[in-house]
Amino acid sequence: MKTKDILQETFMALRGNKVRSGLTMLGIVIGIASVIAMTAIGTGAQNSISSSIQSIGANLIVVSPGAPRGVGQQVNQGRGSAKTLTIEDANALTSLNSVEAVAPEVSGRYQVTAKGTNTNTTIDGVTSSYPTVRNLQIDQGDFISDQQNSSGAKVAVIGPTVQADLFGEGADVIGQIIRIKGIQFKIIGLTKTKGGSGFQNPDDMIYIPLTTAQRYFSGDQYVTSISVSAVSAEATATVQADITSTLLTRHNLDGASADFSTMNQADIISTASSVTGTFTTLLAAVAGISLVVGGIGIMNMMLTTVTERTREIGLRKAIGAKRRDINRQFLIEAVVLTFIGGVIGVLLGWGISLGVTVLGILQAQVSLSSVFLAFGVSALIGIVFGYYPAQRASKLNPIEALRYE
Repeated sequence: MKTKDILQETFMALRGNKVRSGLTMLGIVIGIASVIAMTAIGTGAQNSISSSIQSIGANLIVVSPGAPRGVGQQVNQGRGSAKTLTIEDANALTSLNSVEAVAPEVSGRYQVTAKGTNTNTTIDGVTSSYPTVRNLQIDQGDFISDQQNSSGAKVAVIGPTVQADLFGEGADVIGQIIRIKGIQFKIIGLTKTKGGSGFQNPDDMIYIPLTTAQRYFSGDQYVTSISVSAVSAEATATVQADITSTLLTRHNLDGASADFSTMNQADIISTASSVTGTFTTLLAAVAGISLVVGGIGIMNMMLTTVTERTREIGLRKAIGAKRRDINRQFLIEAVVLTFIGGVIGVLLGWGISLGVTVLGILQAQVSLSSVFLAFGVSALIGIVFGYYPAQRASKLNPIEALRYE
């Protein structure tokens, strides 16, 4: 039989059982659409997290207090919860080569009130170098100055989310008074909208002088973290090593007993990407199960079709059709069925991804590799699950097939 004739017979057979063909393709459609959509959403999430992390600062290195001991040993101090870093440590890091700026922080979450409204948000005690290190821009007013830090002034710079929560979106907040744990602060600045970083949202933060935060909130001279900005991405690794060496010397410790930890942007992005990548793979694998179910459905349909068309197969063999012709005919039917389902599934998955992006939920990103993979998988399913029914049809005895009722 010619390929043209086989394709014509295939489409006639599929059109003859539209409902059955449609229901059989449904498993493939759902499976392919799920894989495309989940992969696109996962990739979008990974890109979003990476860009958000990069936006929190240029060539950033974060020094956190506390470091656990080796695996299986007792933890010395909880990372981030210990008190081992001071302003003097931060000052010592400013003299290192290739360091652009250093910003120590004292951070905590407190209740904030203003004119009958209230919110619970992060209060960050910082210095004047914080905007440089953390890539923060001021929309109105000014940021905290060195003089205000020296005097322990009760002034605050708020993010746009705090502005909306306490005063209403777009309200004039410069000069307004807020109370943090009952202590009165005057607003001197408003930051530009930046968006969440996945770890903390700079739009939902209040910045006050570091010395003020230590005096009224932490009650000691320690800082919760030190952010360091390197002059270039190439210098980040060297600066990180110098930071470790300097702090170990200042704390009279060796590397095994370090009471602090350092992490640069590349480490953070790598960790976040690994988590989102694993999660995306898991979702795609779960969605891929429906492809197997769809393949079983195709095999079931093709076996039913072989049974229904037994006399037709016998007649074809009686007039000269060879086994390979019958085999090829039913195999092509299975492949065409899965291919059509694959096309519909790709379009549906693409539509879901576009819908997620348009609705602003996430910037989903469909990759061509996932599309080609979807087509390849659909064709493979057609071949694998269509092979047995096709073989069964080709092996039918023409005499017995013609007698079949």
